[in-house]
Amino acid sequence: MNARLDYMKHGAAAIKVLYAVELHLQNSGLEKSLRHLVKLRASQINGCAFCVDMHVEEALHDGEHPTRLHLLSVWNETPIFSEREQVALEWTEAVTLIANG
Repeated sequence: MNARLDYMKHGAAAIKVLYAVELHLQNSGLEKSLRHLVKLRASQINGCAFCVDMHVEEALHDGEHPTRLHLLSVWNETPIFSEREQVALEWTEAVTLIANG
């Protein structure tokens, strides 16, 4: 078994920044459902299974429909997402993949 990094021990400052960003987003006026989609899509792109699982559970808990979560990785091939959601997901991909140019 591979040892895992203790994020709180080695990255406490970064974790604090992430919590601050989350708090800002919660107070931003963006719909919770949109925030869930953006976070889940970024986690899919980043290949973080832990994060994907966490964001799926949070979204389901807050009432997101499972079908939309299943189709999120192919959001641009289905009409199930609103124009606003599509713009947010396009932005998410651009920002998450910024190193790709």
